[in-house]
Amino acid sequence: MISDAILRAQLARTVDACDFPTLGTKYEGKVRDNYTKDGQRIIIVSDRLSAFDVVLCTIPFKGQVLNQLAAHWFEETKAIAPNHVIDVPDPVVTRAIECQPLPVEMVVRGYLTGVTKTSIWRNYEAGQRSFGGETLPDGMKKNTPLPKALITPTTKAEKGAHDENVTPAQLAERGLVDKPTFEALSAMCLRLFAFGQKRAAERGLILVDTKYELGRTPDGRIVFIDEIHTPDSSRYWYADDYADRLAKGEEPRSLDKEYVRRWYVDQGYNGSGTPPAIPDEIRVEAAKRYIAAYEQVTGKPFVPDTDEPQARIRKNLGIA
Repeated sequence: MISDAILRAQLARTVDACDFPTLGTKYEGKVRDNYTKDGQRIIIVSDRLSAFDVVLCTIPFKGQVLNQLAAHWFEETKAIAPNHVIDVPDPVVTRAIECQPLPVEMVVRGYLTGVTKTSIWRNYEAGQRSFGGETLPDGMKKNTPLPKALITPTTKAEKGAHDENVTPAQLAERGLVDKPTFEALSAMCLRLFAFGQKRAAERGLILVDTKYELGRTPDGRIVFIDEIHTPDSSRYWYADDYADRLAKGEEPRSLDKEYVRRWYVDQGYNGSGTPPAIPDEIRVEAAKRYIAAYEQVTGKPFVPDTDEPQARIRKNLGIA
């Protein structure tokens, strides 16, 4: 594990904003800065943390963890799930094929859980039983497995807006994704999720749920884009004490950004208004959890790059 001294020193060197106009046309997402030029997309993964559809703070080494973990999964799954990656020229940078993003996020859920007002558990608790066109039985308990993995699609909100839960029928009615395309996306996502759950189990983890984004390449292929199975797009629990904690009515031990999300919830914040300032010790603990996620999932030690990130990115991308 990386020392607290290194993590604290990195608090002042996190990747927050980037400005590299020679890379092409810029689009700034909640976490990723994207540059497009000549059929390629340069994705710079910042250390920004987003929850409740709001950018809350930065976490040391988060961008490096996410980029390298996404690269790990993209390489691991390329035979069963085509993706957009060309190469990874820097710890926080991915060079990819420029794709036309599909206007839907495919959320795949394996368990009845969540803490936000849009989570499947909160809605189930309030009496809702239909999710993504599927109906759940009465009497289910929080944090228990769903009868089968469910896809609950959402619209893709612009930065600062909130994603909207939608049904496949609503996607078709709005002209966003037609039924045959949605069925193809669903099959791809369920196949990838099953693979991710299998690999996670081999590493002592439960892949609880995840979010996939897909796009269409210039030659018409549908591929996975952005990231897959990272702590930002996915929820992981430790498998070893899951059953014991469930029996005691305790929350499972998580290996994802749920830790930070819960801290904000405990402060009374739910995504509306200005988020409270987050203490450095919470940011450091969050960094440890991101790093632990990388090491647990990949089985490899995390090697932090402590070089000044802006200069390093310029050098590795050949930016004058």
